[in-house]
Amino acid sequence: MKIFDDKNQTLMIQGTTSDAGKTVLVAGLCRVLARHNASVAPLKPQNMALNSMVTIDGGEIGRAQALHAEACYLPAHTDMNPVLLKPSTDTGAQVIIHGKAISAMEAAQFHDYKKVAMGAVLKSHQRLTARYQKIIVEGAGSPAEINLREGDIANMGFAEAVNCPVILIADIDRGGVFAHLVGTLELLAASEQARVIGFVINRFRGDIALLKPGLDWLEQKTGKPVLGVLPYLQDFYLDAEDAISTLQITGSGKKLKVVVPVLSRISNHTDFDPLRLHPNVDLTFVSVNDDNIEADLIILPGSKNVRADLALLLAAGWREKLQRHLRYGGKLLGICGGYQMLGEIVSDPEGIEGLAGETNGFGFLPLRTTLEAHKQLRQVQAQLAMDIVPRNDDVLITGYEIHCGTTEVVDGHSLLTEVKHLLLPALPDAVQTHYESINDMGWQSEDGQILGCYIHGLFDTPAACQAFLTWAGLTEQEQVVVDIAAKRDTQLNRLADCLEEHLSDDFMQALLV
Repeated sequence: MKIFDDKNQTLMIQGTTSDAGKTVLVAGLCRVLARHNASVAPLKPQNMALNSMVTIDGGEIGRAQALHAEACYLPAHTDMNPVLLKPSTDTGAQVIIHGKAISAMEAAQFHDYKKVAMGAVLKSHQRLTARYQKIIVEGAGSPAEINLREGDIANMGFAEAVNCPVILIADIDRGGVFAHLVGTLELLAASEQARVIGFVINRFRGDIALLKPGLDWLEQKTGKPVLGVLPYLQDFYLDAEDAISTLQITGSGKKLKVVVPVLSRISNHTDFDPLRLHPNVDLTFVSVNDDNIEADLIILPGSKNVRADLALLLAAGWREKLQRHLRYGGKLLGICGGYQMLGEIVSDPEGIEGLAGETNGFGFLPLRTTLEAHKQLRQVQAQLAMDIVPRNDDVLITGYEIHCGTTEVVDGHSLLTEVKHLLLPALPDAVQTHYESINDMGWQSEDGQILGCYIHGLFDTPAACQAFLTWAGLTEQEQVVVDIAAKRDTQLNRLADCLEEHLSDDFMQALLV
């Protein structure tokens, strides 16, 4: 088998369906190559996701592509995801090219824009191939979406443009794996079929001997080899590309209950992974219409459409629910869009996220937010204010901002509850180095019951996670260090080990050439 040659060092992974395993396979192949000292980089031409991250070059890409960069031991860069679509309605999305938001477009508008977007994709591919020996590319959805084939930049359109081989992956746990693979192949053009070098079957559990007749039939039917059958990995964790993960740490005796409402445009819910994986934290995602929200801590998450999601929460009675929660001593935290909702007003004079106008917030903090066209994209380091920290330690937060607008204290507002800064500069020059002003980054109510902050990744640093959990009510004896970066690295190596064991020897030899 031959994958790469002097003219092409790119391999593309496409799936028969969404969530077939493309992201996981790309992450594993990147880590395998990186462990063998290959110069490798990831690329996803087009992604549609509300989980995103700020890159080293000050742009925004999908969170899964940042994961792929980590698999390669690289800092995330905008060339790894040149086109990112962030849905704001059922038919429209914010279009981000090379890390910067350029416009909000309806689906039909973006369809016409694809030629321009393809130019951006090919420039990114060209820059990556100039810097790295091998490029592992992830497709999006399925290449057999007939209605999206014209002008495709996400799957075979890209593969044809750069003339690279393709692997098709399918999830056997869904059922119908042979129909998925054969049907997808049949719906491709002849030239596209020719560039498919083989199949990978994902998430298999059972006796492989019972699957063998089906594998033989598939190879005979299509003339394509099965490159490997990957087992179902129990308790496997990697950052979700977009959908909310259902993986929980099982066991009784969890001490702290945390509730997060699932907003219609919830964004960056991977913020909560360190809590979800903590053995003493019971984190539950609940419907906006759920009345059973008894918890020690409620977190309002980020949103791509803050005013619309705020209106949904208000209509569902969340002002009263949160007031009751606070009366009984519960803690309340807002992150990014959730932070904006905690204030008095969210104003959108330019119609950045929809119709121009303003919406009354929950009014728990005397803050006013004004949305602006320029998006704040920053990697941030800050130190927690001393009265939030359980001991006299310096607790460092390392994270990132992705939001439109600024948040300020309402001048002359007479509330019984005043606010204080949640964050302090991490270094003497941190205000200049990391952000223009620390004052709008995070606030706490005077009684310490309510916190709001713009920073994504609040819980990623173990010391910061422990500090927030202590504030929420978890005792020192109940604390467990959850190092999400170390866990992610362990899982990437576990995945790479799995691929090296279960992918064919011929394929692995060709990959590592």
